[in-house]
Amino acid sequence: MGPMTVTLDLPAEAQARLQAESNRRGITLDQLIAEIAASFPDGAAAPRRKLAFVGIGSSTSGRGARDADEMLAEGFGRD
Repeated sequence: MGPMTVTLDLPAEAQARLQAESNRRGITLDQLIAEIAASFPDGAAAPRRKLAFVGIGSSTSGRGARDADEMLAEGFGRD
């Protein structure tokens, strides 16, 4: 894919920081933004989200989610 023209509405301070960094590196603002974009994942394979709560209620009885219908039929949660 060739170069594209993009218009951005940035806060003045964000534009100033980008311009200062491109000046520091001796490259154009376009080149700096292209470098920043190249550092991001390509999006082809988004990482799987880790579910931090999984295992919080791990069973000590040996019964798990596969037994949920049976436990409900036995009256689980009717206290």
